[in-house]
Amino acid sequence: MIEIHTMRSEDAQTVIEMMKVFYASPAVHTDGSTEIFEQNVNRCLQDEPYLEGYVMKEDGQIVGYAMAAKSFATEFGKPCIWLEDLYLKPEARSRGLAHRYFNFMKQKYPDTVFRLEASSGNTKAIDLYRRLGFSEMTYTEMKYETRERK
Repeated sequence: MIEIHTMRSEDAQTVIEMMKVFYASPAVHTDGSTEIFEQNVNRCLQDEPYLEGYVMKEDGQIVGYAMAAKSFATEFGKPCIWLEDLYLKPEARSRGLAHRYFNFMKQKYPDTVFRLEASSGNTKAIDLYRRLGFSEMTYTEMKYETRERK
């Protein structure tokens, strides 16, 4: 049986371990850190208005996780959900779990623009996203990060 639900405190350690694997893979261009992973999971478990966390279970075992960051897309004039960190354990891939997650999110947020990022070398993921109806946007992504000084 397949189940998708909001992340719970008992899921935290398993999700953090999966995040370590995901962020060490070629699918992500930053390494992250245990501190960041813990902060992200803790925000998902709190009443954070901008971030939600989900787990995917098969027969009661966590086989994947995802995070969704909320914003507003002014160019589309509607809410925007950034689908972040979709990770499935290797043994759970190619079995329809990603499709189920995307359908779950589309039902939860019906009048929304969904956006995501994929490493250019992650062709399996890009092919999946195209099959699910996503199209490429040719923006150059840039970042500037402020940091608190201690």
